[in-house]
Amino acid sequence: MMLRTGLLVFLVLGSPVVTVAEPPIRPEEGRPQVSWQDAKSLTGQTAFVFGKVLKVNSTKKITFLDFDTQRPSRFTGIIRADNLTNFPRPPKETYQGKIVRILGTVSQFKGQPQIEIFKPSQIEILDAMPQAVAPKNAAPARHGKPGEVTVAAYNLLNLFDEYDDPYRDDEGTPAKPRTQLEHLAASIHALNADVITVEEVENRDVLERFVNVFLADMGYRDVVLFEGNDRRGIDVGLISRVPVGDVISHRHLRFPGAEGQPARFSRDVLTVNLEPAGGQPFQIWVVHLKSNSGGREAAEPIRLAECHEVRALLDKELSKNAGAQILVMGDFNDTPESKTIATIVGQGDTALWPTLADLQDKSLVSYNEGKYRSIIDFILCTPAMHQAYVPGSFHIPQGSIGTTGSDHNPIVATFRVK
Repeated sequence: MMLRTGLLVFLVLGSPVVTVAEPPIRPEEGRPQVSWQDAKSLTGQTAFVFGKVLKVNSTKKITFLDFDTQRPSRFTGIIRADNLTNFPRPPKETYQGKIVRILGTVSQFKGQPQIEIFKPSQIEILDAMPQAVAPKNAAPARHGKPGEVTVAAYNLLNLFDEYDDPYRDDEGTPAKPRTQLEHLAASIHALNADVITVEEVENRDVLERFVNVFLADMGYRDVVLFEGNDRRGIDVGLISRVPVGDVISHRHLRFPGAEGQPARFSRDVLTVNLEPAGGQPFQIWVVHLKSNSGGREAAEPIRLAECHEVRALLDKELSKNAGAQILVMGDFNDTPESKTIATIVGQGDTALWPTLADLQDKSLVSYNEGKYRSIIDFILCTPAMHQAYVPGSFHIPQGSIGTTGSDHNPIVATFRVK
């Protein structure tokens, strides 16, 4: 995978020298680091494993870096024959008898842990044994009363990594700068929400890395994101410290478009089942509707077609279960008085209730940039979920790209689940 941004080019004695700037999230951040004796406990995780390579053995298919004399070895680094050409010198000459640190995903073979090594950059030769770094598992702080869940919707403004995805048009979007990541994390700490729907995220991996590095103390153990339909690669997702159940993506759903042609959601609509311990399960539908990029005249018909389909999905669900507790949340890219919101809210007994109706300060906005400052992010409640709303809990903390790392402000509300 190629770096998309961060290349610095210098001329040294007439020859170009390319150096790679430090990525926004360093490879070691958020990664556990353990001695080889403890590697088995990290099976399935990406981690640093360190120790002394006692012996390097090779067969026709695999080269083994063994860390003890037991057979089978209690931890092994393996290099398949196809990858040996990536190593300028034979691994036995380079690593045998050396203290090393290997970065990779811990797997198991016949009950013993191993890391597959594809390239030399995964192995670092050290002068001495490093200190172990355990995964962060601090208990999350909670606010509000027992039996309540606080939810938030937050457009994270291009949470992209530094790598080029050859299957997406992501070349024009740089990796989110470190400073913005830090400001974004500080604003999420201040929210202290139990569940946050997120928009404008490039992929699950960058969202998970952001959570592990900057939000490790918040308890967001579930990270939900499926690849959607956006050609630039922005997706919708969710992070939660409330246990997550079934998740349904509607990215493949086809419905009548603006002119009756088959259409799909510009990104996706995720249906996420939340299952609070000892509480009433509820659903969150995560949306990010078509934006006005390219002009409202072209965008609104597309957005309205998406709205009609969301409303149809809701009507279908409520016809089966009038007491369904559902929140429709995210970036709707339109204002409270628009056809967009009116279409999704609907009418009559199944109309959704906007938490915005409980906003005390009418000067607050959810989109915070330039002349377009307005409210375009919403939390909409089915009638049964409206009954669970905690009055006075809806609020919109104000910020800016310079202070929170996003051009959207999060919107927050609390609901009773017991």
